This record gives sequence, structure tokens and C-alpha cells, in this order.
Amino acid sequence: MKRIEEISLLYEISEALNAHLDLKKSLYKVLEILSNVIGMVRGTITILNPLRNEIGFEVAHGISDSSIESVTYQLGEGITGRVIESGKPIIIPKISEEPLFLNRTASRKGKQDRELSFVCNPIKKGSQVIGAFSIDKPLDTACSLEVAQKLMAVISTMIARHVINLETIHIEALRLREENQSLRNELKNKNRITDIIGSSNKMREVFNMISQVSKGHSTVLIRGESGTGKELIANSIHYNSPRSKNSFVKVNCAALPTNIIESELFGYEKGAFTGAIRQKFGKFELANKGTLFLDEIGSIDLNVQVKLLRVLQEKEFERVGGHKTIPSDVRIITATNKNLEQAVEDGSFRSDLYYRLNVFPIYLPPLRERKTDTLLLADHFLEKYTTGNNKDIRRFSTPAIDMLMLYHWPGNVRELENCIERAILLCEEGVIHSYHLPPTLQTGTESDTLPALSLEDAVAGLEKEMIIDALKNTNGNTTKTARLLKTTVRKFNYKAKKFNIDYRLYR
Repeated sequence: MKRIEEISLLYEISEALNAHLDLKKSLYKVLEILSNVIGMVRGTITILNPLRNEIGFEVAHGISDSSIESVTYQLGEGITGRVIESGKPIIIPKISEEPLFLNRTASRKGKQDRELSFVCNPIKKGSQVIGAFSIDKPLDTACSLEVAQKLMAVISTMIARHVINLETIHIEALRLREENQSLRNELKNKNRITDIIGSSNKMREVFNMISQVSKGHSTVLIRGESGTGKELIANSIHYNSPRSKNSFVKVNCAALPTNIIESELFGYEKGAFTGAIRQKFGKFELANKGTLFLDEIGSIDLNVQVKLLRVLQEKEFERVGGHKTIPSDVRIITATNKNLEQAVEDGSFRSDLYYRLNVFPIYLPPLRERKTDTLLLADHFLEKYTTGNNKDIRRFSTPAIDMLMLYHWPGNVRELENCIERAILLCEEGVIHSYHLPPTLQTGTESDTLPALSLEDAVAGLEKEMIIDALKNTNGNTTKTARLLKTTVRKFNYKAKKFNIDYRLYR
């Protein structure tokens, strides 16, 4: 190849690299030019993925997309793997005589292909090899293998910037994809039915209902007092359903003003109202193919109820200020602590919407109706917040357990969680005692569950509690228990007898 022809070729490639914003189109054009000018039969650009130490095809000429889709190489594997590993070019005069040639794409099958030459050149970012540029060409062309290799070295430098961008985009996309999958797996594991705390008969009924409804696409209405865990149930339904790989969008209807809830749910067009300077997708579009959780559904305005009813019935809607009908494939899960039946009678909630939402109702019992779950939940929160606050608190004392069990928990699980977190912050010992719990639980005046104690009774109760805790810690060893309580064995035995405590029960 003459010098003038080389300059003309390089100029043409330079023009091609700057002709498209789409980097892949530019690189495909470069390979096409080389095919026409130097007789290249096939050409590829491969990129090293440093996250996986894996080499994959980015663009190819003369090889079908289906042939390269799933083909990858490891560092040092085949000719391409050796070039990227060593950073040095390799020239193969005859493919048929090279045992290291893998032909993993199965694109070289005929006899004429076996007589081709192969040139592979590294693509570098500074001193770091990030990919490779290879060509198949006949031996008898005007451009010799040595000249072809030198040309490829210059072209590799020219396209390096573009390949670096491709590499960055590719790695970032892969990182985000893997991170997204990791988060999805974490959410799915976090929202397994077995991770919802409860062993009472009422909660077993709830688990059974979640298991049944998760398999389909039916609309679900979760009922229950505030703080019972309605959102947790919605999470579990979605992440155990066929839609779990798609979006799960949550909307707290009570937190949105009446005048903007419609635009939040359905989106709006540019210019639909003052301040609508651009088009906005609503929650229904964002949740397409996935699940939309509408919390506090009883708080929405009647006008919005009409539009919501249409989406449920017709599976379509329009953005605010728009005329285009948008299809909707969304599973609806709603929750409320209100009496919707009473709201229907009052006229504040549409009866037709109520029946549309009430396809599969799930009732979450308040904590006072599932007393056996109180200690399970308390232990769960104890472990959660001791870890989070870097404390070594192992258990609750017996009087503390009694208080937790006797209290009526008007704030349900949320109140219990806050109570345990507060106790852990106050506790500087290995055991949470009754005096670490909030005043409402200690006095019982607000709950009407605990009788008022005299000073003498309160002191006696504390002494008994401390003796029992010490016996538990020493496995019933009276000598160690007395030492732990900083008293004598004689005094300890006197107090144990007074409170009818048998140390042998703790061995």
C-alpha cells in the first residue's frame, strides 16, 4: 500500500469516527472501510471487562450477531486473550496452521477461510490494555501483513478514545445491572413471608392469605390499625409474586394534597397547568408491569376516585392535560386503617370503587389481639437495635416481660419497636429491666393494666428481679450469685427464701 493511500485511509477512518454520536455506528463504519480498502474479510473489536476478567465482542464485521452474542474469552485464552494479556500484537500468516486459533464464533468453516491470515492488535488506555482489534485478510492482497499490522496499530490508537468510552459505558451498565439485581435479591430475601414476625393463629391466617394471593395478579385491600405492618405485607405480596422483577411503586395518599394527587398518580403533559414546564410520568406509568401500593386509600378525593375506578375497570388512563390514552398493566395493592364501609354510607367513598378494591381483603390484627407475638417481636427488635447501636444486651428481665405482655399497645408494632429502641439506648447493662421501659408501661396509669405499687412493694419487686437475673447469669450457683450481687451468701439465702426463689431451678 502506497503512502498516499495510507494517509487517505487514515483520513477516511478519522472522518468515520467523528461522523456519529453513536460510538458503535462509528466503529462499524471503520470496519467497513477496512473491508473495502485492504480486503479485510472479517474484523472485530473486543473489550476486556475488568470486573469479571472476561473478554467480550463489542462490534464485528463479517460475523453474525448471533455468533458473537454469548461468546467470551478469558485472559490468555486463544489469540485474542494472549494479545490482551501480553499487550503485544500477533500475526498469524495461515489460520489453518495455528493450533491456538479457537474459532469460537464458528464463522470460519470453509477451506478458503482456513487459508486466511489473522492480525490482532491490542487497544490501550495509556499502558493498560483494554481490548483488541483483529482482522482476517487474504495473503495475496496488496497490503502485506506487516503493513496491515502497522496500520492497525495507528487505527487502534485513533479508536482508543471511542473504545474507552464504550468500555466505561459497558462497565457502568454492568455494574448498575449487577447492583440492581443484588438489591432486588436483597429486597426479595428481606420481604419473604417467613421474615414477617408472628406465630399466633391470626398471623398464620395472614401468612396463608399472602401465600395464596401472591401467585396471581388480583387487587388486594389490606385492612388494619395504624402501625400493624400493612406496608410490610404489601412488600411481601409483590416480592413473592410473578411481578417481583418489575417496579414496586408506593404512594401515601394521605401525605399528598388533594390538588396534586391526580398528577402524581397519572402524570401530566407540558403546559397542563401553571408550573408544568415539562412532561411528567405518573406512578401508574412508573409501575407498569409491576405493582402500585396505595397506602391510606380512604383519604383520596371523590374526583380522583372516579379516575382510579376507570383505571381498574378499563386498564387505561390519560395524563393530566393530555388526550392520549395510555394502557396500564399494574397490580393494585391498597391499604387503609379507616372503616371504608362507614365511608361508603357517609358518601365520602364510592361504593363501586370499594367493591373494585375489595377483591381480596387481608385483615391485620392489632398487637393486643396477638399477645403471643409480643415477645417474638420484642426479641427481634432487641437484636436489631443492639446490633445497630453496638451494645451487648442479651435479654429482657422477667418484670420487663410482664410489662410488655400486659400493656395494650395502642400504637401496635410501631409503638413496640420505638419502645424497645428507647430501652436499648437507656440500658447500660446486659439485661433490659422494667425501669428502662417508658413511663406508660411502668406505671400502668394510662393502660389500666398494672396496679399501683407501694414503695415497699416496689423495692421488694426490684430485689426479686435482681436475684432472679443473677441466678440466670450464674446458672444457679449461689456463691457466684452472691458475689455478683455484692452481698454475702447468708444474706442472699435469706432474700431467696423470703421471695420463695429456688436456686436449683436455674441450674
